[in-house]
Amino acid sequence: MADFWNAEDFFNKPLLANDLFPSVNVLDNDHSYELEVSAPGYKKEDFQVTINKGMLTISAKTKTENEETKENYTRKEFSKSSFSRSFSLPENVVAEAINASYKDGLLQVVLKKTDVPTNEIKHVKVD
Repeated sequence: MADFWNAEDFFNKPLLANDLFPSVNVLDNDHSYELEVSAPGYKKEDFQVTINKGMLTISAKTKTENEETKENYTRKEFSKSSFSRSFSLPENVVAEAINASYKDGLLQVVLKKTDVPTNEIKHVKVD
C-alpha cells in the first residue's frame, strides 16, 4: 500500500515487473525436460497448456468475487489474476507426449525427449 501513496515510486515501476510472471525452473534430465512453474493460488482447471507451431504456451486465469450485504452497507471485493509464458520447444521433444500436473502451487510440465540428436546440422537450400 505504501507504493500507492508514493506516486513517484508507483509510476516508475516497470510495466512488466517480475512479479507479473511466475518463476520457472527448467530441468534437463536424460529422457525429459521438466518445467516447474511457481503459481500458487490457482486451481488445476485454471491452467491451459498448448502447443502451436513449436511453441509451448502455459497460461492461467483465476477470478474471485466476494459480496457481503448487511443492513446498512454492502461490501464487494474481487480479484483477477492471469499470466502467460511461452517457450520454444527443442527439436528433440515429442509434442504428443507432454504431461502436466499441478500440486501445492507448483505446475510441473514434463517434455519427453526423442533419440534425435540435438546438435544435428541441417542444411537449408537458398532459392
